[in-house]
Amino acid sequence: MADKVLPRAERRRRTEGRILDAARSLFADVGYERATIRGIAKAAGVDPALVMQYFGSKQELFQQAVRVTLPSGGELDPDEVVEHLLGTLTVKMGELPQSSLAMMRSMLTHPEAATSARLVLGKQIDRLAETLPGDDARLRAALMTLVMLGVTVGHQLLELDELRGVPQEELARLLRPSLRALTGQ
Repeated sequence: MADKVLPRAERRRRTEGRILDAARSLFADVGYERATIRGIAKAAGVDPALVMQYFGSKQELFQQAVRVTLPSGGELDPDEVVEHLLGTLTVKMGELPQSSLAMMRSMLTHPEAATSARLVLGKQIDRLAETLPGDDARLRAALMTLVMLGVTVGHQLLELDELRGVPQEELARLLRPSLRALTGQ
């Protein structure tokens, strides 16, 4: 009933947020291949057609779900920034879609894949830099983003034994100090 008095744009934003939260949870729990639009819609309490209307495809929904989303236009508490980044580990350590893995495999050797990766990472760096203080915020945002990318590549592509089977909480515990240092505070 309270949703009916909210402006349409706010209701849409909240619905999109519920869908993204449900997608993050399901992708982390069962992996990309086993997560379904129907399952995500059910967990979000919406019709599957609405998920497709908002996101277009499962791949696009996944990309939005793993994207680091930080409020724009102002500095956040450094701990909030770090926890947002570390919150993506659960999904990044899970089963990634083949298209994402293919992009990561190709980004160092194929110019088109490198361009695409630069665009995606550049947007993430921009969003993160908006939340950081200082003249070197973009550089620090780039370093934070690449630390997370390196962990993902080490786990997903290189399958480093040292990262396999390590609980997300343990990785977060070890990464937290270095990411906090890069927030500049």
